[in-house]
Amino acid sequence: MGTKVTYPSAGGTTDGYLAVPDGADRGAPGVIVLHEWWGLVPHVTGIADRFADAGFVALAPDLFRGRATTEREIARQLVADLPLEQAAADIAGAAEFLAGRPEVAGEIGAVGFSTGGSLALWAPTLSERVTAGVGFYPSLPWESLNPDWSGYAGKHAVIHCSEEDGTSTAAAVRAAAGAIEAAGGTVKLYDYPGSRHSFFNDDSPGSYDRVDAVTAWARTIETVRRLAPTVV
Repeated sequence: MGTKVTYPSAGGTTDGYLAVPDGADRGAPGVIVLHEWWGLVPHVTGIADRFADAGFVALAPDLFRGRATTEREIARQLVADLPLEQAAADIAGAAEFLAGRPEVAGEIGAVGFSTGGSLALWAPTLSERVTAGVGFYPSLPWESLNPDWSGYAGKHAVIHCSEEDGTSTAAAVRAAAGAIEAAGGTVKLYDYPGSRHSFFNDDSPGSYDRVDAVTAWARTIETVRRLAPTVV
C-alpha cells in the first residue's frame, strides 16, 4: 500500500514511508508515525499501512537516515547519535508535507512508540499543524528534548503507559502531563496492568500483549479520528 517518499527538512531532504487510503482524493486527516529505536523497520511501515486502512494518510519519517537494526546495543547507539535538531526538523517537515498532500484535510496528529513516543508528544510543540500527540511508553528524558510546552495550548495528548515503566504515576509521565495541562492542553493517561515496555510491538514476543495492543490501538484511532474535518 505504501511507498517511499522524499520531503523537505531543514533546508535539505529526508526520506519516509507514505501510506494513503485506497481511493482517497481529499478529506483525510494526516498522521505522522514515529518509530522506536530500531529505526524504520517493517513493523513501523505496517503501522502506517494500518492507519491508511483506517482512512488516514500516514507518513513515517526515517529519522535514522536509512539505519535500522534488531540489536539492542546498536539501537541504543542510534538513539544516542540522533541529532535532536534534525529530528525536530524532520517532524515539522513531515507535518508540512502531509498538509500539502491533496488527500489531506483537517488537522494532523503524531503517534510514536518508545523513542518515537517521546517525539510524538514533542511534535505539537514543533509545528502549529500538529494538534495531537499520542505517545506509547515514551522513553526519552524530557530534559534532552527541552520542549516548549506552551505550544500545547488548545491541543491534545494521549500517553499509553506500561506497568514496566512505572504506569501513569512515573515521574516523567506526570511531568509531561502536568506541563501540557498547564499550557492549556488536554491529556489522557492510560494504564495497562501487567504490561511490558513495547507491549504494542508484535515483533517483540517477549513484551507484546495482543489484548493491550488492540485496546491501545482503538484508543489511538479514536483520538486521531477527531482530527478529521467536520462535514456539514
